[in-house]
Amino acid sequence: MYVGFSRFSGFSRFGGFAAHWCYDAGMNERDCFTEKPEMKPMSLACPQCRHRDDYQIKWVRRTKKDRLPGGADERDRALFAKLRDHLYRVDDFVNCTRCRRRFEIPSHQSMVFL
Repeated sequence: MYVGFSRFSGFSRFGGFAAHWCYDAGMNERDCFTEKPEMKPMSLACPQCRHRDDYQIKWVRRTKKDRLPGGADERDRALFAKLRDHLYRVDDFVNCTRCRRRFEIPSHQSMVFL
């Protein structure tokens, strides 16, 4: 028989806090940005056939909103002040235009601050 805290006390029977009690109910990052998809050309070389070409890569432009959403506390205001506009890449793979093989886009170019 299990003897311990009930599920309403905040502890799970495995010794830690239950997941629904640990969740920080603060502001979500998506509440501070407007997201807009866009396509940008990127010059990439296929690693198999070495063919270099321009590929249309899908990015998401995240623009900071002009004011905080309602219900924000001091911690959320401090985080909101540090946010910046940026682009992040959605596509991870492209197909070569010559050999039709799929290859990965280098991951060091996945986010760009504006």
